[in-house]
Amino acid sequence: MDGRVAIVADRVGWEERRLIEAGPDFGLRVEWVNDESLCLGGAGTSLTEDYAALLVRSRSYTRGGLIAALAGSAGTAVLNSATAIHACENKLVLRAVLREAGVPVPDFRLALSRKDFERAVTDLGTPLVLKPVYGGMGRRVTLVRDADLAHSVYDYVEDLGHAFEQACLVEPYLEGGSIRCLVVGREIVAAAGFESAGADWRSNAALGNRSRSLAHDPDIHKVVNGVVDRLGPGIYGVDLFRTPAGLVVNEVNHAPAWRGVASTTDADITSAVLGYVQETIG
Repeated sequence: MDGRVAIVADRVGWEERRLIEAGPDFGLRVEWVNDESLCLGGAGTSLTEDYAALLVRSRSYTRGGLIAALAGSAGTAVLNSATAIHACENKLVLRAVLREAGVPVPDFRLALSRKDFERAVTDLGTPLVLKPVYGGMGRRVTLVRDADLAHSVYDYVEDLGHAFEQACLVEPYLEGGSIRCLVVGREIVAAAGFESAGADWRSNAALGNRSRSLAHDPDIHKVVNGVVDRLGPGIYGVDLFRTPAGLVVNEVNHAPAWRGVASTTDADITSAVLGYVQETIG
């Protein structure tokens, strides 16, 4: 078991391949474990017996959080913790816990019905952004530029079959792109600014948007430190927006991609992650 680390994920992507390839340099044997082929719950499952640590990189927050909870309860080192993953999986819960901790987040309204949505449009005005409480990679995030369009857009939300798919956040549209910070442990390993590319207004690294390296200014450190204080040390992608009032935390990703950020910096993010895993398992 010593030095064996499982990357729990539904696929092997660019980041996972680099972790597997570089593992031996850190005395680690890093292996992919398909998160769709596990049947956990029995005492002494092979997953927790065979690995010193689990690096949970499931794109599914649900699978990742449940696996992390079971493995953690069995005493296996899990990155990130189930508590952190469950906080990140729900945009409303994340904003609630961060706001409670004094970490700045964008103004928003929770829309659970058309009446909620109509009130949000009145309160916030347009343009505004409608996004699902659950989801990532910029999917189903909709920019509503005027009030006439807003009601037609919400027709599609009402047609979604499951109640959790209908739960949405409504927030003002913040222009100017976003900042992605890669956090390992408690440290910002790299930070980059992303701007929307072409006709796509969403500033998201997963969408291939233009990026540039950013200096780690004190304001960024202050906000990110607040996030880590609340969620605990781990491996995170912290997405920030700049506003006239200062930085706000838009989202925190529990299994961040870093290919886009890596292209803007000389920082060796893969080595930072493996070094943190090595430190965690002693």
